[in-house]
Amino acid sequence: MNITKNNVDALNAVVTVQVSKNDYADKVTKVLTDYRKNANIPGFRKGAVPMSLIEKQYGKAVLLEEVNKLLQESLNKYLVDEKLDILGNPLPKVTEDFNWDAEDFSFDFELGLAPQFEVDLAAKNNLVQYNVIADETMLNAQVARIQKQYGKVVSKDTVEEGNDVSGIFANAEKGINNRATLDFETFADAKTAKAFLGKKVGDVVTLNTKGLFNDDHKLMDVLAIGHDDVHGLDIEVTFTIDEVVGYEPADLNQELFDKLFPNGEVASVEDLKAKIKEDAEKQFEQQTKQKFLNDVTEHLVENTKFDLPAEFLKKWIQTSGEKELTPEEAEQEYNNSEKSLRFQLIESKIITQNNLQITFEELKDYTSELIKKQMAQFGQMNPTDEDVQGIVARVLGNQDEVRRLSEQVMNEKLLALFAEKVPAKSKEVTYEDFIKAMYGELN
Repeated sequence: MNITKNNVDALNAVVTVQVSKNDYADKVTKVLTDYRKNANIPGFRKGAVPMSLIEKQYGKAVLLEEVNKLLQESLNKYLVDEKLDILGNPLPKVTEDFNWDAEDFSFDFELGLAPQFEVDLAAKNNLVQYNVIADETMLNAQVARIQKQYGKVVSKDTVEEGNDVSGIFANAEKGINNRATLDFETFADAKTAKAFLGKKVGDVVTLNTKGLFNDDHKLMDVLAIGHDDVHGLDIEVTFTIDEVVGYEPADLNQELFDKLFPNGEVASVEDLKAKIKEDAEKQFEQQTKQKFLNDVTEHLVENTKFDLPAEFLKKWIQTSGEKELTPEEAEQEYNNSEKSLRFQLIESKIITQNNLQITFEELKDYTSELIKKQMAQFGQMNPTDEDVQGIVARVLGNQDEVRRLSEQVMNEKLLALFAEKVPAKSKEVTYEDFIKAMYGELN
């Protein structure tokens, strides 16, 4: 057997596998001999069927199967031995007049080669690493929500200051029909809240969606419409009131503090605000890290330039699924997945260049901490190590879970690397401004 490679260009190659009779003859003979031993053909005793009859009946099929096995094994070994970095899988070149009656065969396979490129993490950019703070306005609002949550609920017939109203938002033309509960503090204009004062259950209030809330994403929630549909939405909607609820706010006393923090950590409003600030900013930190990871990913995909063997990949996509695609479907699929493929290549390069490996011990430790946090949420604050490790063993016995958790660990390693090596402007913002930045609305 002889295997050769011809580079068509930097991203495409053709591998030719030449198979001679000596490569497959013994294997074919062995299979046919086994067939002969077990063949049940009328007129012949078992094991006494003439080999010529076996060859006539099964020879071509066995030849095809054995040659194809040989091709697969030898081609895979060649790719490994030559350390060829390919995209997709080798595609056999179809030969219309291929002659299976010959003794020697030649097969051509198209390869899509991975591009050569460099990733410059330190390149100049416009990236921002956000630090979200819980400001006094947010803390006061959260304290008020706690008082409301733990206060006494009073059903009302008529809307008064400080009430919540529930009802149905509707607009037939846009297909809007969604029940929502409104807290008047969320309205952008105080005049809107005043329009509800004095209304009763069953009354209908007509509202304009433009500028109804300070944050359009609130509008998206209460109308149950998509993110792309909500921006610039300027229509009238009706709100039919079906429930009015008032609240007697809970007193800010030790009884309330102990309900919130049973371990005696809070003894004053100042302590309460400090705890709210600490907990909120921990949650913000996770969100800002994820945004930074996403932003760096987007930046690298947009600014790391390299070509792909596009035509090869379209042909591979066309034939690699359960159902063969049309050329048009394959092109659409390629266009949809190109960005993801580019980042996979970039990420792989970053991992290799920076030796970002995951050890099994790291995976176990990460899983242990995750399980402890989850157990704490259900009140199990001090689980035994034996209990935790038992759950870890079960989780890591599932390959899908291992894959998912490994991705999370690698994301943390990438994030730490990006924080160290990717230059970014640090910016302190309120949570409200961070949400705007998330959706590209913060200048």
